[in-house]
Amino acid sequence: MEHFVEIKPGRKLLKRIFLSINLWFVGKAIQAAAKVDDEVKQEFDALPDGFTFSLGAFPNGPYMVVGKNEKGVVKYMGSKIDTVRLDMKMSLKSIECLFLLFTFQESTPVANSMDRLYVDGDIPHACSIVRIMDIVQVYLLPKFIAKLAIKRYPKWSLKRHTWNRLMVNLRAIAGF
Repeated sequence: MEHFVEIKPGRKLLKRIFLSINLWFVGKAIQAAAKVDDEVKQEFDALPDGFTFSLGAFPNGPYMVVGKNEKGVVKYMGSKIDTVRLDMKMSLKSIECLFLLFTFQESTPVANSMDRLYVDGDIPHACSIVRIMDIVQVYLLPKFIAKLAIKRYPKWSLKRHTWNRLMVNLRAIAGF
């Protein structure tokens, strides 16, 4: 019993790559949706200027960082949480939990009810971010997959389902 060997888990390289790409694209889509969708604009307007948040896997990522500057412009700020002052840090328990969320095996409300989502920050702001994420997921995913990712699929106008979806996806890909 004198010699204790600490066992460290594997790095899960493929899951890390998959989640990094997904978080990058969702971060860019949040930035695009803030310019295109009125409901996302209202949610960000309710947040204070200079507000930044992150979403990722505890303890060492991957993460995405999104912020709103003093002029109210929403910007995807990358994946480094050490270089940015965060107002809110949303973390899932592990990379496995984040993988469940981003492969739509589990919705955000289910992850929250299973105590897999930790929030370091104000709860009302976290609720706003979850609402924004739900809207962005509806824009990014086909209906049959989006129903798995969110609690209730929204009833939107045809313009919002087609034109806004096209604009969010194009802006996310193009990066503006």
